[in-house]
Amino acid sequence: MNLTIASVLRLHPIDNIVIALRDILAGELISNHGVTVHAPSAVPKGHKIASAPISEGQNILRYGQVIGQASSVILPGEHIHTHNLAMVDKEKKYLFATSNAPLSKIEHDRTFLGYVRADGKVGTRNYIGLLTSVNCSGSVVRFIADAAERRGLLNDFHNIDGIVPLVHGTGCGMSRSDEGYSNLFRTLSGYARHPNFGGILIVGLGCEVMQVDDLFGHRATDLDGELRCMTIQGSGGTRKTIEQGVNELRGIAQIANNVRRERVSISKLTIGLQCGGSDGFSGITANPALGYSSDLLVRHGGTTILSETTEIYGAEHLLTRRAETVEVGEKLIERIRWWEDYAARHGGEINNNPSRGNIKGGLTNILEKSLGAVAKSGTAPLRDVYKFGEIVTKNGFVFMDSPGFDPCSVTGQVASGANLIIFTTGRGSVSGYKPTPCIKLATNSEMYARMCDDMDLNCGDIISEGRNIQEKGKEIFELMIKVASGKPSKSEALGFGEVEFVPWQIGAVM
Repeated sequence: MNLTIASVLRLHPIDNIVIALRDILAGELISNHGVTVHAPSAVPKGHKIASAPISEGQNILRYGQVIGQASSVILPGEHIHTHNLAMVDKEKKYLFATSNAPLSKIEHDRTFLGYVRADGKVGTRNYIGLLTSVNCSGSVVRFIADAAERRGLLNDFHNIDGIVPLVHGTGCGMSRSDEGYSNLFRTLSGYARHPNFGGILIVGLGCEVMQVDDLFGHRATDLDGELRCMTIQGSGGTRKTIEQGVNELRGIAQIANNVRRERVSISKLTIGLQCGGSDGFSGITANPALGYSSDLLVRHGGTTILSETTEIYGAEHLLTRRAETVEVGEKLIERIRWWEDYAARHGGEINNNPSRGNIKGGLTNILEKSLGAVAKSGTAPLRDVYKFGEIVTKNGFVFMDSPGFDPCSVTGQVASGANLIIFTTGRGSVSGYKPTPCIKLATNSEMYARMCDDMDLNCGDIISEGRNIQEKGKEIFELMIKVASGKPSKSEALGFGEVEFVPWQIGAVM
């Protein structure tokens, strides 16, 4: 059977592989850019095929970048995957701040309908938050939220999107002076200041390490919106805390309901860029399309946040070259070195971490996965590097350190100020991240058709219908403005967003 050019794709002229755009049968003839080879065995869609003879130890190239070395001789047409592609460790040329040309500004401003807060930040939603300082108050916070719902507390407050109880698994049995404490402190503080909350009630037990007063007691007046704090011990136990909590929520709602959406510049948008359940098409369709959309927002004065440090590993040199200054690039490498040490201390490694779903979808190792993941960031200069949950203070494209575990990474981005999340997936991730709406982008048309109730936009038509990256990037950009203005995303409509609150836990549990 003769295949057309649409059956396989070469991503860069110097690549010695092509990507199967559909399932390839054993014995089929594959033609691509003048190279014609037979596939001796079946190759699944999204996987790699040798387009030339590859000797043992020779570099294998995708996107024009090394993704590993052949662990054996590979003949033209052979499937390349975990059985014959080995990781390669080599010194990277970081070339700090050598490719950081600013993007041209777009003078004609676009707007969205948002909630303007007293500190100048703008929310895309208007929720009331119920936060816990410690796991010990988690059940009581849910009891308060349930009681408020049963009593119809928000029935007369039509300008509030809902009450969001967010609980977590730490806050005590921890040091007060280590990285884990700092992470949780930044996370809770960031959520309490988030512009998508019109008010916050935080509930503690009373005797925990992460004290409510340490978090907010002396700073309540400089928080935007209405902030109220209480402890179960100080309120007299569970039942009294529930009653007091419902009353506090009613008071917060009376204030939060007064705000209305108004038209503001999209420079007030801060987008968290995420991918999860990636496949062999993530770096070909949805990720570069999101990168184009990210550049569009940056050109309008907005902000985008790339994260998941363990999933840029091996491709960090592409970001250091885009660093605005040498110092910014060095901050990123400091985080990479921290992760190498952190993984080693715990008996892990970060140089080969694709999940089973990633591997089944065609991604062999972290180098290949990271090169595709970095595509979400577009081409804008890297303006700064932030710690997990640290408030982002610079407009433009930035990086926030986080694990690759999606709920945890997004929790940090929201704490840092992201008021919208855009999430690409090839295998079909389902999740949401209250108080911040999440847009899901499918990387392939088959998964989109199968899971259309969870996916907001199909980017697989870049392959299946020949749509170009720029056209799809503009489509993402327009959807972003609609969702920021109040259009519910699919994950919001399904009710996702509470259990995905996952602060990053580091350190000894004592």
